[in-house]
Amino acid sequence: MSTTIAKNETIERKWYVLDAAGKPLGKTAVMAADILRGTTTAIYTPHVDCGDFVIIINAEKAILTGKKLEQKYYRHHSGWIGGLKEVKYKELMEKKPEFAMQIAVKGMLQKNKLANDQLTRLKIYRGSEHKHAAQKPEVIG
Repeated sequence: MSTTIAKNETIERKWYVLDAAGKPLGKTAVMAADILRGTTTAIYTPHVDCGDFVIIINAEKAILTGKKLEQKYYRHHSGWIGGLKEVKYKELMEKKPEFAMQIAVKGMLQKNKLANDQLTRLKIYRGSEHKHAAQKPEVIG
């Protein structure tokens, strides 16, 4: 019995579609992060980028449970004195729901060089239409 280690040359990447309509933002982000990392495949190797492509549709219809719309903030700092910027998730989900989904998925990936490559395979769309029909994506949940 031997251990199989994936190699970049032998990986065949598939395309998957996740519908975020009516589902919690975090649950959709977990599914997307697992597929991007490749943990759902049989040849998963932690130090090799063996994940697949993910298309998330209906990002504006994702829900936040509890009082997160009013109490949760997206914060970032410009690096200058007094440069802290805060945006409530209610405003963020109204104006840029794709960005809210992207930062949720990014937070669930590893903090290393592989995460940048994995995020390039994430495609997020506001509506139910996407432009990747030629890749014949498989619909999940």
